[in-house]
Amino acid sequence: MQIYSIYDPEFKAYGKPLEGYDTKELREAMEAIAMPESGVMYEAGIDSLEACGIFKDLQDRAFGGMPIELGMCWGYNTKLNCLEYHRDSEINIGTREFVLLLAKMDDIEDGMLDTAKVKAFRVPAGVVAEVYATSLHYAPCHTDAEGGFRVAVVLPKGTNTEKPEYAACNEEDKWMTARNKWLLAHPESAEAGQGAYVGLTGENIDIAG
Repeated sequence: MQIYSIYDPEFKAYGKPLEGYDTKELREAMEAIAMPESGVMYEAGIDSLEACGIFKDLQDRAFGGMPIELGMCWGYNTKLNCLEYHRDSEINIGTREFVLLLAKMDDIEDGMLDTAKVKAFRVPAGVVAEVYATSLHYAPCHTDAEGGFRVAVVLPKGTNTEKPEYAACNEEDKWMTARNKWLLAHPESAEAGQGAYVGLTGENIDIAG
């Protein structure tokens, strides 16, 4: 699978690099959090990360003053498994290089998305990467099997927390798995086995393969 850079023209439809942010303090705080033995962990908001000076800068500039949460996704992963989206952009910052597997919302047809539409993008360490609301994404992929990945995840406050209770009135309502989180699972994924909506067809992409 070809892996583009977020500085390549192909990324323009999915997001953009954001300039003018000092990520050093944040990356040091992220490195202080222990890695899991295997798999992927995620926390929507982490106090030690939100205490970093960049938190207010991201809130005021990147999110226009809206309340945000600064958490992290970290561990070991090379597979697609699922794709999710929010009603807003997500910002990612890695302590080391990582890869995002992305697709576009308008590639969903009749509740399904063919994974042949997915593209891979390499994000350099420390770069602030905005992923647009119309870009489907999921857990980052590592490029260093030994080191794994630590990626900060910045979203509007409350995202990825407890799912609201409601009666589904349309197809998209069935895809919500958490607050401000709509998810399409691949049939081979653990999420599908746990009851998530199966909305991905084709290969479960593995960048290690």
